[in-house]
Amino acid sequence: MTYSRMSLSVQPVHLFFSFLLIVPGSFSAVTAQNTKSIGGTTAIGTAQTIGKVGNTVAVELKVAGPSGQKTPLQIACLFEYTEGDIFNSPPALPASVNGMVHLDQALHGLITEVRKSGRFQGHALETLLITPSPGVIPATKLLLIGLGDRTKFTPELMKQVTTVGYREASRLGVDSYSQASDLKDAGIDSPTTEVAKQIIDGLSAAYQTQLYLYQHKLSSPSPVRKLTILAGPAFFDITKQGLTDALINLSQN
Repeated sequence: MTYSRMSLSVQPVHLFFSFLLIVPGSFSAVTAQNTKSIGGTTAIGTAQTIGKVGNTVAVELKVAGPSGQKTPLQIACLFEYTEGDIFNSPPALPASVNGMVHLDQALHGLITEVRKSGRFQGHALETLLITPSPGVIPATKLLLIGLGDRTKFTPELMKQVTTVGYREASRLGVDSYSQASDLKDAGIDSPTTEVAKQIIDGLSAAYQTQLYLYQHKLSSPSPVRKLTILAGPAFFDITKQGLTDALINLSQN
Protein backbone atom coordinates (compact mmCIF):
# COMPACT_ATOMS: atom_id res chain seq x y z
CA MET A 1 0.00 0.00 0.00
CA THR A 2 1.38 3.40 -0.96
CA TYR A 3 0.72 6.36 1.26
CA SER A 4 1.22 10.02 0.43
CA ARG A 5 0.36 13.34 2.00
CA MET A 6 -0.37 16.69 0.45
CA SER A 7 -1.77 20.00 1.61
CA LEU A 8 -4.32 21.94 -0.41
CA SER A 9 -4.80 25.68 -0.44
CA VAL A 10 -7.84 26.77 -2.42
CA GLN A 11 -10.73 29.12 -1.71
CA PRO A 12 -14.13 27.77 -0.71
CA VAL A 13 -16.91 27.63 -3.29
CA HIS A 14 -20.66 27.30 -2.77
CA LEU A 15 -22.27 24.28 -4.39
CA PHE A 16 -25.68 22.68 -4.43
CA PHE A 17 -25.59 20.00 -1.72
CA SER A 18 -24.71 16.67 -3.27
CA PHE A 19 -24.89 13.02 -2.36
CA LEU A 20 -22.88 9.91 -3.10
CA LEU A 21 -24.43 6.56 -3.90
CA ILE A 22 -22.88 3.76 -1.84
CA VAL A 23 -23.36 0.42 -1.27
CA PRO A 24 -18.53 0.97 2.70
CA GLY A 25 -18.71 -8.01 17.38
CA SER A 26 -22.06 -7.14 18.83
CA PHE A 27 -25.25 -5.65 17.51
CA SER A 28 -27.35 -2.92 19.09
CA ALA A 29 -30.81 -1.56 18.40
CA VAL A 30 -31.49 0.76 15.47
CA THR A 31 -32.10 4.42 16.29
CA ALA A 32 -33.23 6.96 13.72
CA GLN A 33 -32.90 10.71 13.31
CA ASN A 34 -34.90 12.82 10.84
CA THR A 35 -35.96 9.83 8.74
CA LYS A 36 -38.49 10.62 6.03
CA SER A 37 -39.05 9.78 2.38
CA ILE A 38 -39.75 11.98 -0.60
CA GLY A 39 -40.99 10.37 -3.81
CA GLY A 40 -39.66 6.94 -2.90
CA THR A 41 -36.26 8.24 -1.80
CA THR A 42 -34.90 9.19 1.61
CA ALA A 43 -34.44 12.85 2.46
CA ILE A 44 -30.98 14.39 2.29
CA GLY A 45 -29.55 14.71 5.79
CA THR A 46 -31.29 11.60 7.14
CA ALA A 47 -28.97 9.81 9.58
CA GLN A 48 -29.55 6.48 11.28
CA THR A 49 -27.39 4.48 13.68
CA ILE A 50 -27.58 0.87 12.51
CA GLY A 51 -25.57 -0.82 15.26
CA LYS A 52 -22.10 -1.25 16.73
CA VAL A 53 -19.03 -3.34 16.05
CA GLY A 54 -17.39 -4.73 19.18
CA ASN A 55 -19.75 -2.69 21.39
CA THR A 56 -17.44 0.21 20.55
CA VAL A 57 -17.62 1.50 16.96
CA ALA A 58 -21.05 2.82 15.99
CA VAL A 59 -22.08 2.32 12.36
CA GLU A 60 -24.14 5.24 11.08
CA LEU A 61 -25.82 5.48 7.67
CA LYS A 62 -26.40 8.97 6.32
CA VAL A 63 -27.83 10.50 3.15
CA ALA A 64 -25.04 12.93 2.31
CA GLY A 65 -22.12 13.46 -0.02
CA PRO A 66 -18.40 13.87 0.73
CA SER A 67 -18.43 17.53 -0.32
CA GLY A 68 -20.96 18.40 2.38
CA GLN A 69 -20.13 16.04 5.24
CA LYS A 70 -18.67 17.61 8.39
CA THR A 71 -16.18 15.10 9.79
CA PRO A 72 -12.57 14.95 11.06
CA LEU A 73 -11.76 12.55 8.21
CA GLN A 74 -13.59 11.94 4.95
CA ILE A 75 -12.64 8.85 2.94
CA ALA A 76 -13.38 8.84 -0.78
CA CYS A 77 -12.72 5.70 -2.82
CA LEU A 78 -11.85 6.02 -6.51
CA PHE A 79 -11.08 3.75 -9.44
CA GLU A 80 -8.03 4.08 -11.66
CA TYR A 81 -8.43 7.11 -13.90
CA THR A 82 -9.97 7.02 -17.34
CA GLU A 83 -10.68 10.24 -19.24
CA GLY A 84 -13.93 11.83 -18.06
CA ASP A 85 -14.90 8.79 -16.02
CA ILE A 86 -16.87 10.61 -13.33
CA PHE A 87 -18.36 13.11 -15.80
CA ASN A 88 -19.49 11.00 -18.78
CA SER A 89 -23.14 10.15 -18.21
CA PRO A 90 -24.10 7.44 -18.82
CA PRO A 91 -22.57 5.28 -17.41
CA ALA A 92 -21.71 7.78 -14.66
CA LEU A 93 -24.56 9.44 -12.82
CA PRO A 94 -25.59 12.93 -14.00
CA ALA A 95 -23.50 15.71 -12.47
CA SER A 96 -26.48 17.06 -10.51
CA VAL A 97 -26.64 13.85 -8.44
CA ASN A 98 -23.01 12.74 -8.63
CA GLY A 99 -21.27 13.17 -5.28
CA MET A 100 -17.77 12.64 -6.66
CA VAL A 101 -18.30 15.38 -9.26
CA HIS A 102 -19.42 17.75 -6.50
CA LEU A 103 -16.36 16.89 -4.41
CA ASP A 104 -14.10 17.56 -7.39
CA GLN A 105 -15.83 20.90 -8.00
CA ALA A 106 -15.56 21.91 -4.34
CA LEU A 107 -11.81 21.23 -4.52
CA HIS A 108 -11.46 23.22 -7.75
CA GLY A 109 -10.72 20.14 -9.87
CA LEU A 110 -8.10 18.67 -7.54
CA ILE A 111 -9.55 15.14 -7.66
CA THR A 112 -9.34 15.09 -11.46
CA GLU A 113 -5.88 16.72 -11.48
CA VAL A 114 -4.19 14.27 -9.09
CA ARG A 115 -5.75 11.31 -10.90
CA LYS A 116 -5.08 12.51 -14.45
CA SER A 117 -1.48 13.50 -13.63
CA GLY A 118 -0.74 10.14 -12.00
CA ARG A 119 -0.08 11.66 -8.58
CA PHE A 120 -2.87 9.39 -7.39
CA GLN A 121 -3.21 6.44 -9.72
CA GLY A 122 -6.08 4.77 -7.91
CA HIS A 123 -4.45 1.35 -7.70
CA ALA A 124 -6.24 -0.96 -5.28
CA LEU A 125 -5.66 0.24 -1.68
CA GLU A 126 -3.37 3.12 -2.75
CA THR A 127 -3.88 6.10 -0.43
CA LEU A 128 -3.42 9.86 -0.62
CA LEU A 129 -4.02 12.12 2.40
CA ILE A 130 -5.12 15.70 1.66
CA THR A 131 -5.49 18.55 4.14
CA PRO A 132 -7.80 21.15 2.55
CA SER A 133 -7.70 24.78 3.58
CA PRO A 134 -10.34 25.58 6.22
CA GLY A 135 -13.77 26.15 4.71
CA VAL A 136 -13.11 24.49 1.35
CA ILE A 137 -15.05 21.41 2.40
CA PRO A 138 -16.48 20.64 5.86
CA ALA A 139 -14.10 17.69 6.38
CA THR A 140 -10.83 18.47 8.17
CA LYS A 141 -8.91 15.84 6.19
CA LEU A 142 -9.64 13.89 3.01
CA LEU A 143 -8.21 10.43 2.40
CA LEU A 144 -8.40 8.98 -1.11
CA ILE A 145 -8.29 5.17 -1.34
CA GLY A 146 -7.86 3.39 -4.66
CA LEU A 147 -10.31 0.80 -5.98
CA GLY A 148 -8.11 -0.37 -8.86
CA ASP A 149 -9.36 -1.36 -12.32
CA ARG A 150 -13.12 -0.82 -12.53
CA THR A 151 -13.52 -3.81 -14.86
CA LYS A 152 -12.07 -6.10 -12.20
CA PHE A 153 -13.98 -4.77 -9.19
CA THR A 154 -15.55 -7.25 -6.78
CA PRO A 155 -17.41 -6.44 -3.55
CA GLU A 156 -14.72 -8.25 -1.56
CA LEU A 157 -12.35 -5.34 -2.21
CA MET A 158 -14.52 -3.15 0.03
CA LYS A 159 -13.55 -5.29 3.03
CA GLN A 160 -9.89 -4.42 2.46
CA VAL A 161 -10.72 -0.78 1.73
CA THR A 162 -12.65 -0.46 4.99
CA THR A 163 -9.85 -2.13 6.94
CA VAL A 164 -7.35 0.35 5.49
CA GLY A 165 -9.70 3.24 6.27
CA TYR A 166 -10.15 2.24 9.92
CA ARG A 167 -6.41 1.78 10.42
CA GLU A 168 -5.64 5.18 8.90
CA ALA A 169 -8.36 6.83 11.00
CA SER A 170 -6.89 5.21 14.12
CA ARG A 171 -3.38 6.32 13.18
CA LEU A 172 -4.56 9.88 12.59
CA GLY A 173 -6.21 9.90 16.03
CA VAL A 174 -9.77 10.81 14.98
CA ASP A 175 -12.79 9.60 16.95
CA SER A 176 -15.07 9.42 13.92
CA TYR A 177 -14.85 9.39 10.15
CA SER A 178 -16.99 9.03 7.03
CA GLN A 179 -16.59 6.69 4.07
CA ALA A 180 -17.82 7.04 0.50
CA SER A 181 -16.99 5.42 -2.83
CA ASP A 182 -17.75 6.23 -6.45
CA LEU A 183 -19.27 2.83 -7.24
CA LYS A 184 -22.70 4.17 -8.18
CA ASP A 185 -21.39 7.58 -9.28
CA ALA A 186 -19.10 5.84 -11.76
CA GLY A 187 -21.92 3.69 -13.08
CA ILE A 188 -20.74 0.43 -11.50
CA ASP A 189 -23.65 -1.97 -11.02
CA SER A 190 -22.41 -3.33 -7.70
CA PRO A 191 -24.62 -5.45 -5.40
CA THR A 192 -25.39 -2.96 -2.64
CA THR A 193 -26.20 -5.46 0.11
CA GLU A 194 -23.01 -7.46 -0.53
CA VAL A 195 -20.91 -4.28 -0.52
CA ALA A 196 -22.51 -3.35 2.81
CA LYS A 197 -21.62 -6.78 4.22
CA GLN A 198 -18.00 -6.42 3.12
CA ILE A 199 -17.78 -2.99 4.76
CA ILE A 200 -18.95 -4.42 8.09
CA ASP A 201 -16.58 -7.39 7.77
CA GLY A 202 -13.68 -5.05 7.05
CA LEU A 203 -14.51 -2.79 9.98
CA SER A 204 -14.78 -5.77 12.32
CA ALA A 205 -11.49 -7.28 11.13
CA ALA A 206 -9.65 -4.00 11.61
CA TYR A 207 -11.22 -3.40 15.03
CA GLN A 208 -10.36 -6.90 16.26
CA THR A 209 -6.75 -6.57 15.10
CA GLN A 210 -6.36 -3.21 16.84
CA LEU A 211 -7.92 -4.65 20.00
CA TYR A 212 -5.52 -7.61 19.90
CA LEU A 213 -2.51 -5.30 19.62
CA TYR A 214 -3.75 -3.16 22.50
CA GLN A 215 -4.41 -6.18 24.73
CA HIS A 216 -0.87 -7.39 24.09
CA LYS A 217 0.57 -3.93 24.85
CA LEU A 218 1.73 -3.52 21.26
CA SER A 219 -0.37 -0.46 20.41
CA SER A 220 -2.43 2.32 21.90
CA PRO A 221 -6.22 1.84 21.85
CA SER A 222 -7.97 3.16 18.77
CA PRO A 223 -9.85 6.41 19.41
CA VAL A 224 -12.39 5.63 16.65
CA ARG A 225 -15.95 5.44 17.96
CA LYS A 226 -18.05 5.96 14.83
CA LEU A 227 -17.98 5.20 11.11
CA THR A 228 -20.52 7.05 8.98
CA ILE A 229 -21.32 5.43 5.64
CA LEU A 230 -22.64 7.88 3.06
CA ALA A 231 -25.50 6.88 0.77
CA GLY A 232 -27.69 8.49 -1.86
CA PRO A 233 -31.45 8.94 -1.28
CA ALA A 234 -32.41 6.07 -3.60
CA PHE A 235 -29.99 3.65 -1.92
CA PHE A 236 -30.60 4.38 1.77
CA ASP A 237 -33.11 1.59 2.43
CA ILE A 238 -31.25 -1.20 0.63
CA THR A 239 -27.95 -0.15 2.22
CA LYS A 240 -29.61 -0.07 5.63
CA GLN A 241 -30.89 -3.61 5.11
CA GLY A 242 -27.45 -4.84 4.05
CA LEU A 243 -25.75 -3.25 7.05
CA THR A 244 -28.40 -4.55 9.45
CA ASP A 245 -28.11 -8.10 8.14
CA ALA A 246 -24.31 -7.95 8.29
CA LEU A 247 -24.31 -6.72 11.90
CA ILE A 248 -26.78 -9.40 12.96
CA ASN A 249 -24.66 -12.05 11.25
CA LEU A 250 -21.55 -10.67 12.95
CA SER A 251 -23.16 -10.88 16.38
CA GLN A 252 -24.05 -14.54 15.80
CA ASN A 253 -20.54 -15.64 14.82
